[in-house]
Amino acid sequence: MSYQVIARKWRPQSFQELVGQEAIAQTLLNAMKADRIPHAMLFTGTRGVGKTSSARILAKTLRCPNAVDFIPCNTCSDCTEISGGNSVNVIEIDGASNNGVDAIRELRDSVGYMPSSGKYKIYIIDEVHMLSTSAFNALLKTLEEPPAHVIFIFATTEVQKIPITVLSRCQRFDFRSIATTKICEHLKHICQKEEIKFEEEAVWLIARQANGSMRDGLSLLDQAVSFCDKDLKYTQIVEILGLTDRQLIMDSIEAMANRQPDKVLTIIEKIRSTGTDVKNFSEELLEEIRNLLLIKISPQEALENLIDLPQSEVDLLNKLSTDFSSADIHMLFDMALKGGNDIPKASNPILVLEMCLLRMSTAPQIHQILAGDFQASAPEKKKTSRAEPVKQASTPPEKSEKDKTADQKADKAPKAAPVPYLNDTGLTENWLRLIDYAKKNIPILAAKIEHAVPLEKQEKLLKLGIRKRQDFLREQLIEARNLETVKKCILAAGWFPELENIQFISIDDAVEEDKLSPSELAEKKQALAKEELQRRIKENPLIQKTISTFNAKITSIRERK
Repeated sequence: MSYQVIARKWRPQSFQELVGQEAIAQTLLNAMKADRIPHAMLFTGTRGVGKTSSARILAKTLRCPNAVDFIPCNTCSDCTEISGGNSVNVIEIDGASNNGVDAIRELRDSVGYMPSSGKYKIYIIDEVHMLSTSAFNALLKTLEEPPAHVIFIFATTEVQKIPITVLSRCQRFDFRSIATTKICEHLKHICQKEEIKFEEEAVWLIARQANGSMRDGLSLLDQAVSFCDKDLKYTQIVEILGLTDRQLIMDSIEAMANRQPDKVLTIIEKIRSTGTDVKNFSEELLEEIRNLLLIKISPQEALENLIDLPQSEVDLLNKLSTDFSSADIHMLFDMALKGGNDIPKASNPILVLEMCLLRMSTAPQIHQILAGDFQASAPEKKKTSRAEPVKQASTPPEKSEKDKTADQKADKAPKAAPVPYLNDTGLTENWLRLIDYAKKNIPILAAKIEHAVPLEKQEKLLKLGIRKRQDFLREQLIEARNLETVKKCILAAGWFPELENIQFISIDDAVEEDKLSPSELAEKKQALAKEELQRRIKENPLIQKTISTFNAKITSIRERK
């Protein structure tokens, strides 16, 4: 006998052998026991989940003369003819190649004839959605009132294409995608029966790649057995199927948990050297972060109903989930999703993946930001280098004799009440330091508060000004959650420990020299630097000589990038 592929050799021959569709099998068995067989049934579901196999099993069960407890013997002529697809009483029709009205008219004319033996004559129409509208219309009357000895079984992968008039005349059975765990167990059972050696991880990888289809899983197993010479190795399965090494995925999540960007670089190098598909890697990483979140939130529910993973991977995810909060995992998912969306658009996708993984492995944890416990993440030497020039700038310049005389006259005059946002050198200095601190730890917050002008610092109150043209920003900052975040940032920075309240006040758009926000100070500093550069260029002897020699003039000065 010629070689028979595994998918055909191990096709289920009874409802007890049908994997992953236990509810449908039980429903059909109960219907047969109660003699409540519907005259028309529709089996719908994705490819390779057991629709046609179930139709043949049902036909054998109804026609087998030796069936015991509705289990066909699979040895009698009826059973063998139905399994081979050549029974005169079980007619299998391919809807794709017999989709015209003439084929259905021929079927309609033949249903009136009694079966040559047994009680039932059964019509199995596969891919029934391929029938034309005329063919469906020709079938309607017969389908609604068939002879008592006729049973129709329709199978389709695209139920939405079937007219509602046909659907209403059928009892519908939805075949689900088969769980990866069940496919894996069935593949291991077959390997044991076929005397094929295997590694647990290798079989699970094949089952996972089947994507819920038992037939796909069996076909992949057949391919893998031929390649591995009946000794399934994990590394070989990764190579033959062109898959992502799952260890790289788990290593990536471990690098994020332990804040190890150097490990990320090693992972990227392995991806380069093995030729792993970057897009597939990003998709599998995204799915694994989702699995991590489900295990974090509800381990029992996740493992029972939501995820299919080998036990070794489940154990590792359980361990890693203790290193993250749910909010941290949500943030990682968002970052991985953005990186995954950017990869197909990039000319060099692996660079996008590399930057994405590095960003994820160095991102601060959410609780650190919200609780203000993120001071340690800022390098100490950067704080010192930033503080020193600010401290030097706070030293007031030596006053001239004219200024001292003016101050003496002012002392004898009545004191004027200070304006509400009178600039204070110490306040401005501390506010600049705070903005620098926020830029290192909470960049999103820093981008907002750097537009605020420090106005006044009272016993437990800090008043900050926002220009009227940026009133939209003030409206955002006065929200309770944003006020609380600003307060936590100030306390975490070690400034104003007695702070209780913060007020954001709308101030005039007119910019005064002593009332500048950090962003305005930065703009002014940049403008002054540009003016100084232009002055030095114009005063350069070589430039002046060039202008004089060629009777030229400078029209613009641009900085080379």
